[in-house]
Amino acid sequence: MTIERPDPPMIAGEREMLRAFLDFHRGTIAMKCEGLTDEELRRQSMPPSTLSLLGLVRHMAEVERAWFRRVIDGEDVPLVWSAGGDFQVAYDASGSTRSEAFEAWQAEVEHSRRIEAAAESLDVVVHNPRWGEDVSLRLVMLHMIHEYARHSGHADLLREGIDGTVGV
Repeated sequence: MTIERPDPPMIAGEREMLRAFLDFHRGTIAMKCEGLTDEELRRQSMPPSTLSLLGLVRHMAEVERAWFRRVIDGEDVPLVWSAGGDFQVAYDASGSTRSEAFEAWQAEVEHSRRIEAAAESLDVVVHNPRWGEDVSLRLVMLHMIHEYARHSGHADLLREGIDGTVGV
C-alpha cells in the first residue's frame, strides 16, 4: 500500500484547502499504521478500551460512509460493521485484518472524494436525519478534518505504545 499524505497548500481557495487538509489527515492515520503486523494493529490501548489502530481505521470507514454517502449523497446504505448504527462497534478490531479494514476504509474514502467533487459547491445543503437539521458540505468537510485530527492524536499514542515510534 502506498501512503499518500499531501502537504496542504499555504495559499489556496477554500475548497482546495479543505480537500488538502482532509487528505493530509487521512494520510496521517495510514502512516501511523505503516509497517505494523495485523497483531500489532489490533493491539488495544488499555482495558477496558477496545481502541486500536485497526479499530481507528474501521471507525473512520464508518464515519466517511455516514457523512458522505448517507448524509450528503442520501444513500440508504448500512454502516460497514454496525447494524445498529453504533460507530463505537468498529473500534473492536479483534477479529479484523489490515486488508479487510484498509480495503473498506479506502473504498469509503474514494466514495467520499467522488461525492465531494460532484457537489457544485460547499454550500450544498442536505437534511441530516441524525440531528434533524440541515447541514452543508462545508460543515461535513470541517467535521471530517476535526474527526481525523482528533483520532490522529489517539493514533500517536497507540503507535508509540506498540514500538516507540513518535512523530510523523
